[in-house]
Amino acid sequence: MRSPILRLVLLLSVAISVAAQQATQPPAAKPLFKIQEAMIPVRDGVHLQTAILTPVDQQGPLPILFRRTPYGVPEKAPEQIPVSLKELAQDGYIFVFQNLRGRFKSEGVFNLSSWVDLKDPKATNETTDAYDSIEWLLNNVPNNNGKVGMFGVSYDGLTTALTLLHPHPALMAISEQASPVDQWMNDDDHRFGALRESYDFEYAVMEQADKNKNTHFDFETYDTYEWYLDLGPLSNINAKYLHGSIPYWNSSIEHPDYDDFWKKEAWVSQLHASTVPNLNVAGFWDQEDPWGPWQIFRHAEENDPQHTNFMVAGPWFHGEWQTPKGDQIGIIPFGGHETAREFRENIQAPFFRYYLHGQGEKPAWQASTFQSGSNTWHTYPAWPPKEAKPTKLYLHTDGTLSFTAPDAAKSERAYREYISDPANPVPYRQRPISPTYPEGDWRTWEVADQRFVDRRPDVLSFTSEPLDHDLTVTGPLAANLYASTSGTDSDFVVKLIDVYPQDAQKNAWSPDEGPKPGQYAQSLNGYELPIAMEVRRGRYLASYEKPSPLTPNKPAEWNIPLRDHDHVFLKGHRIMVQIQSTWFPVIDRNPQKFVPSIYKTSASDFVSATQRIYCSPDLPSHLVLPVVP
Repeated sequence: MRSPILRLVLLLSVAISVAAQQATQPPAAKPLFKIQEAMIPVRDGVHLQTAILTPVDQQGPLPILFRRTPYGVPEKAPEQIPVSLKELAQDGYIFVFQNLRGRFKSEGVFNLSSWVDLKDPKATNETTDAYDSIEWLLNNVPNNNGKVGMFGVSYDGLTTALTLLHPHPALMAISEQASPVDQWMNDDDHRFGALRESYDFEYAVMEQADKNKNTHFDFETYDTYEWYLDLGPLSNINAKYLHGSIPYWNSSIEHPDYDDFWKKEAWVSQLHASTVPNLNVAGFWDQEDPWGPWQIFRHAEENDPQHTNFMVAGPWFHGEWQTPKGDQIGIIPFGGHETAREFRENIQAPFFRYYLHGQGEKPAWQASTFQSGSNTWHTYPAWPPKEAKPTKLYLHTDGTLSFTAPDAAKSERAYREYISDPANPVPYRQRPISPTYPEGDWRTWEVADQRFVDRRPDVLSFTSEPLDHDLTVTGPLAANLYASTSGTDSDFVVKLIDVYPQDAQKNAWSPDEGPKPGQYAQSLNGYELPIAMEVRRGRYLASYEKPSPLTPNKPAEWNIPLRDHDHVFLKGHRIMVQIQSTWFPVIDRNPQKFVPSIYKTSASDFVSATQRIYCSPDLPSHLVLPVVP
């Protein structure tokens, strides 16, 4: 046991040491926000966990910026401003984050649903929860200026967009970013009825396995291509793993067709006006929700007398516009532009500044895009621009592409063909395919070099001659295939590709700067960059509600929308189109034999089929490109 004097000496020594350390350390950073947690009551008595961040140095009334999320809210005030909020925070806002009902500490049940019943005044949904929460915030958050804005990406974008159906009077501006609108027709879960198997399954598990966290399914095989293939029919997911425990997955399996369940989820069908100034944001290479923002924009455009409906799109993966720079996607550079920062500084912040602070100017354009290929920002008074002319790009049986229609005198045969085998499906990205979550290379697979499948016998490639001038395509793209299958059901996947010249690498940077050290691990020489990719499922060609079998070996017209784009195929580049019938496991395998429900099929139903793409004067398969002169 130490003596009192010795203990005193030791205490003094420690005190002197601590004081010396404190003298040499920089002072602690001043807190930027005060945080308050509230449980906001909504109309049915449920309380929603909400974090309210107020600037410490607030001088006067500020507007509220509100985000509603299923992913969790801040538990403590940030020591520094997140990159995605930097430009907004400079203008001054009270930031509010709220967990959706049934997530984390929020009460109620999380249904993972976007159904809004406007005819039932007693119904509760994301629209009513937002309305009630805004009312509470206005009455209970000190020193707010009575104006509210909402914003968010993905699911947070959905909860923002849903306020358009019944906005609170104080809601002055919203920015719905990468919001889904119709989960059967497109976006996260399906592509025109073709199930996005890996994403739908893994996302449903993440959100509904545990209300208190985001759960990542534990694959026993790293290469998920192999895991899903070994799984066999989709029914084995419940039989072997989930056992009916995930409600949203159960709903997907129980409703294979476009029935009333999915039509109710398609909330955008109730939107017919720009009810609140809204800034839609979309990524041209958004691997999750590339379609919804354009649909919101078009529905709001039906009645927009005040011109408050705006569209922004750029060369981004899902949410890339909220990353620090956005100066490239994958290994594709954007010509020195930091597109994410430029969007936040020049578009997002001024939009909210005008509508919530009453400062600056209203956007003078309807659409603003960062055009890939040319790597330049553009604004358009209307979308699509009137000068863009629909132009047909034809597929030929010799494997070429041209703007000249097939000539009977030159065609040796009417079609090209391949054999599609569901037991050996075409991977959607290079193997091994890592799980969707936690994030690996899922974010950038839509810009991956397509040479990894270019020589497969079950992938047809059609390629143009090198372009002798720049070719600008601005607006909606589409494919019109004439195709047949020897089976009674089938999928066709169409990919529009920009093929870089073999000496592209030397032109990838400016002559003055050159490449950044270690910037690229892969060459751009000969790179096959996808511009647009989509799938159609044959059973739904005649009707989305009532599937029907295809007639074997009979050509049918397949209209395949390829969404909106703004891209320049540069001089010296070539245009390529790839066509295949499997895209696994991002799209579930079509058995290629018609069955009442693919989700309840058996292993014996999967058969190989001979697929034909017709390129004759009578059946001229082609793409429609909106070419700007």
